[in-house]
Amino acid sequence: MGKNGLLIVISGPSGAGKGTICKSWLEKHPEAVLSISVTTRPPRPNERDGVNYFFKSREEFERMIAENDFLEYAEVYGNYYGTPRRFVQSQLLSGKDVILEIDIQGALKVKERFEEGVFIFIIPPTMEELRRRIVKRGTEDPETILKRFRSAYEELNFIKRYNYVVVNDKVEEAVKKIEAIIIAEKCRVDRNKELHLILQGGAQHDLSNIEFTDEKSGQ
Repeated sequence: MGKNGLLIVISGPSGAGKGTICKSWLEKHPEAVLSISVTTRPPRPNERDGVNYFFKSREEFERMIAENDFLEYAEVYGNYYGTPRRFVQSQLLSGKDVILEIDIQGALKVKERFEEGVFIFIIPPTMEELRRRIVKRGTEDPETILKRFRSAYEELNFIKRYNYVVVNDKVEEAVKKIEAIIIAEKCRVDRNKELHLILQGGAQHDLSNIEFTDEKSGQ
């Protein structure tokens, strides 16, 4: 059942805990693969090509755009970032599940091109908790924090575009819910179209040698 892997797209507002959940899930499932983005920005000293990102020149990236080799891409502060279609598909065809942590706009672009993915929206238990998490980072000034909080509030409207929503109150519980979602998705009939045909064919073969009797008459 489900011989191909699943593309599991994780997104949600800033501060919902997407990165922590993905890291925890991957630690429990080392057989799965984290989708690696392509970027035109130069690598930092501790980053490796093919591990942290696929580093490409701007010309190479734009050639990939022309060849339709991205599930989604965007230009951010002068650098391109994108999700490589061929890399994701090759992993899925090899039977590996691929987890993609991405912002909401990127996730919706992926959904337009890959509807068979599993789209999971991560939310905090309360908006006050979301605000606390953003403040706790300690990396932004009050004005930026307010902007992020307002943006997160607006982003909640996109929940209806996703397949599932998971409340991230406790990370371990959120991970369990995602595991349950993946198990259920792999048991869906439309992901196992050949299975019932195989069983149906076998049942016909077996039933041809069985004599049925009428329980009432014994014949």
